[in-house]
Amino acid sequence: MDAQAPDQNGSHQKPLHIKTPAILSTPLSKCAGLQVYLKLENLQVPGSFKIRGIGNLCQKAVSKGCKRVVCASGGNGGLAAAYAARLLNLPATIVLPTTTPDFVAEKLRDQEATVEVHGSVWDESNQYAMTLAKDPDCLYVHPFDHPDVWEGHESLIVEVKQQLPCPPDVVVASVGGGGLLCGVIQGMQRVGWGHIPVVAMETEGADCLNVSLRENKVATIPAITSSAKSLGALTPCTQVFELCKKYKVISKLCTDKQAVDACLKYADDHRQLVEPACGASLAAVYSGILNDLQAQGQLGEIKSALIVVCGGSSVTLDALSKWKKDFEL
Repeated sequence: MDAQAPDQNGSHQKPLHIKTPAILSTPLSKCAGLQVYLKLENLQVPGSFKIRGIGNLCQKAVSKGCKRVVCASGGNGGLAAAYAARLLNLPATIVLPTTTPDFVAEKLRDQEATVEVHGSVWDESNQYAMTLAKDPDCLYVHPFDHPDVWEGHESLIVEVKQQLPCPPDVVVASVGGGGLLCGVIQGMQRVGWGHIPVVAMETEGADCLNVSLRENKVATIPAITSSAKSLGALTPCTQVFELCKKYKVISKLCTDKQAVDACLKYADDHRQLVEPACGASLAAVYSGILNDLQAQGQLGEIKSALIVVCGGSSVTLDALSKWKKDFEL
């Protein structure tokens, strides 16, 4: 791991995330007709990029006297919070919605966290988690809506700038509540990539950002109907909405079938499993969305693209096989 820059309190702390590879993907480059680089956040120990932001949040909280961690998450955020808490010797309680697979709850217990199940969607779980975190010594971990979380995610772009031979012409990232996208955009400003467009990918039925941008206000969708449960926030954070209005962000949707198809093709191409929430960003190449944007003149000429392979722990061979059958792929 690389040394972390001093935080706002001036302390030096070793980050809880690892430095992940950024690779040139021959299969995706061939598919897109341009150089496609992959930032492999699926290789983080808890399974996704979430540890960058949540680890940063937890470390800062510990320096201010935090004694316990509470987080509501359908999987990845909770796993990052539980992992960070274990490394920092803090007890953690993770609240899951009823839609979360049992094996995710087991992974959380493996990280020594207490698991509670409450609510049918993340927003309901989150309301309950907030009631558990009223003690002033307790850190309430919002999985995507906190400045320390966005700051932690910035490190992804800082790393990748050092890893790529030159800046990409476009960056692609999946969007749930918007924490990753906030960090990506802020990181791009930090490293001088502010002129580069970002394609923000969501699945139909988990499209709170797309709806918000179309309605020109932070909007709440009525329900999550997508298979990409990790993209399952009903409302995006205000910060991501503001950043999308300020910088060049193109919001695009794919179907669940396209997201799952991308997961399957990626598994064949790179021998790695990712969940449909991550498949949404990979679908930008596998389903020709980047090529379509280029043909429509929305991106100009692009010779290279960076895709954030955000990862995800809610995936197994059985789950992929089921999705493949469900979507007749």
